[in-house]
Amino acid sequence: MGRKSVGQRLRTIMSNRGWKQKDILDAVKPFFTNKTRISKTDLSQYVNDKTEPRSDKLYILAKGLNVSEQWLLGFDENQNEQHSISNIIYPEGLRRITIPIIGEIACGDPITAEENIEGYTEVIFDKKVPSSTLFALHCKGHSMEPTIPDGSMVVIKAQPTVEDGEIAAVLVDDDNEATLKRIKHQGELIMLMPDNKEYDPIILDKDHPGRIVGKAIRYTASLSEEE
Repeated sequence: MGRKSVGQRLRTIMSNRGWKQKDILDAVKPFFTNKTRISKTDLSQYVNDKTEPRSDKLYILAKGLNVSEQWLLGFDENQNEQHSISNIIYPEGLRRITIPIIGEIACGDPITAEENIEGYTEVIFDKKVPSSTLFALHCKGHSMEPTIPDGSMVVIKAQPTVEDGEIAAVLVDDDNEATLKRIKHQGELIMLMPDNKEYDPIILDKDHPGRIVGKAIRYTASLSEEE
């Protein structure tokens, strides 16, 4: 059985509390920021399963409704766990948000389409949360070592271009595979440069197309297990 949608969770809240959409808006307004607000149209889209909120708006909904982001995303949780998670208070300036982890990528679909998502992870920002869509990828292989170790979870800020020298998530092989590489523009070519000198660059051109889907902004890696 698949996860419930955000719309289903919002409709459950409305039913259980005897609320209308206006009541949800009233509950979440105190958590609006200068850059992130939820309009009547936004909420209607969420409630009616037309779209799902991006990470910063999901955070606002969860805080205002006193539920966890995981529960709002459709994952079943123990009620006590749900509220203990949602009521964690972080030091001033820290923000915890939930972002999707992208697994296998379905050809032609937006990278954050539901069929591409294998789960969710939480990240904490000590600065302003980027306004763009965020998602996470597993780094597979050793081509970006020592900068990014094999198996790391890499947080990607969705954007179609990056500057030379920045690390990007790039879709190659007819949009079926995402690779993490450092970007170098050379004329009309884009070179995907590995940090590990034992690996060769990948060249993108009209015969070998690819597209940048985001900029790597951080990673987390597990400590090596003792032998």
